[in-house]
Amino acid sequence: MKNKETKILIFSVFIAGLCSIIYELLIATASSYFLGDSIKQFSITIGAYMAAMGVGSYLSRLISDENLLIKFIRFELLLGLIGGLSVPLLYAAFAYTNYFQTSSIALTICIGILIGLEIPFLSRLLEKYYSLKINISNVLSVDYFGALIATLVFPFLLLPALGTFKTSLFFGLINMSIAVILLWSFSEVISISKKKILWLHTLFVTLLLGGTFAISNTLLSEWSNNLYTDRIVYAKETPYQNIVMTKHKGDLRLFLNGNLQFSSSDEYRYHESLVHVPFNFAKSPRSVLILGGGDGLGLREVLKHESVVEIKLIDLDPEISRLGRENRNVLRVNQGSMNNDRVEVINSDAYKYLLNSQERFDVIIIDLPDPNNPSLARLYSREFYRLIKMHLSKDGVFVTQATSPFFATDAFWTIFSSVESAGFANVLPYHVNVPSFGEWGFVVGSDRDMNRDEWQLNVVTKFLDRDVFGNIWIFGKDIAYRDLEPSTIDRPRVLDLYLKGWTHWN
Repeated sequence: MKNKETKILIFSVFIAGLCSIIYELLIATASSYFLGDSIKQFSITIGAYMAAMGVGSYLSRLISDENLLIKFIRFELLLGLIGGLSVPLLYAAFAYTNYFQTSSIALTICIGILIGLEIPFLSRLLEKYYSLKINISNVLSVDYFGALIATLVFPFLLLPALGTFKTSLFFGLINMSIAVILLWSFSEVISISKKKILWLHTLFVTLLLGGTFAISNTLLSEWSNNLYTDRIVYAKETPYQNIVMTKHKGDLRLFLNGNLQFSSSDEYRYHESLVHVPFNFAKSPRSVLILGGGDGLGLREVLKHESVVEIKLIDLDPEISRLGRENRNVLRVNQGSMNNDRVEVINSDAYKYLLNSQERFDVIIIDLPDPNNPSLARLYSREFYRLIKMHLSKDGVFVTQATSPFFATDAFWTIFSSVESAGFANVLPYHVNVPSFGEWGFVVGSDRDMNRDEWQLNVVTKFLDRDVFGNIWIFGKDIAYRDLEPSTIDRPRVLDLYLKGWTHWN
């Protein structure tokens, strides 16, 4: 019996360690999805979590040893309830309130305190089986091993398979297994009246978590419908981002982590400007590299140029490129560009691809999301643009989207400065108006001369022509050139300036 009891308590330690790290990762990941700046969100979550664990450990001394097992089961029920519902509650806070960050910190503190109580409680429950030295060794080693398993299964298994919403509920149920096993195994030492109450509480929390898991798709749909004004025609959470597509009277819109990527009503203004401006400066380019742009809209414009015989498109998320190839709504807009024989699609990180490739291209087009987190900010750094330069042919031209020069003026000119510092002989900024986004900026760079007065395109366009081309280089006084330091891998200045700019307007 003694051996059985110790094994059960050790198992409880393992599950406690597993669940505790999962909850922390879930809250930090959800916060990063909705607020951006993952370093800041993980730092806040980890700091609040560790401090709260310390508070919980301290408070454990105030709890007497009387009915210690019953108290521990109650804490596990509470932890399973709060931890399991943590992400659904954060989704609700984002959709229905203005207190997402406050909610995130409050949930982190509550979970941290309860987890801080766990280890001292389990150590005290194991006191009668082991000496203090062995007891502490057993508890901490098993707890840390559970944490290791959590950090491995979360990014590679749980997030791809379930997403944050369902993973939260799933691990709430896993957490409940501690209460169930302890109630079952130590039934003889718990009074009948207290046992009935604990079983009723356990049943209630289990049914609540299980029921919420069962209707999670409906809840996510309701959440999305509240967040997006138009009818949702597609929604999926991938290991990289939350993807939502909406449609209203023929206007198809793609959102990544809540940020609009394109509206089919005016995306041609953006993509024609992104693609045909560098092509205007290039000499009959034959090879093209596109970084990002897995929706195939920029690719559609590239394919208009008959001189191009080879196109490589690098996009991190396989689900985005799958939509570009298969989704009938996207196919209508990109005109089947992703299925063209001249195109090779590679699902990889843009930075990693450039590091491992020796190829050179006549035109490189960077159509990546805005630098709203550290992972993306490195793709707007001096080091990244130096990599771009290394992969350009002798007379090659590259262009990058550079966020809004109106809403994030300093971020725009920081991107310009970063491109300049990468060693290009000629760097030019330009901007156009895209109604869905407002003023939007680009930076084009090359070692060859780029004559802004020369118009030589002969492809069919809906927006860009000689007159528009002549005006895109003009910046008003309010968004005129600013002499700013470049953004680097070590100091991603563009991230802070981007968040500061958009936070002001939001």
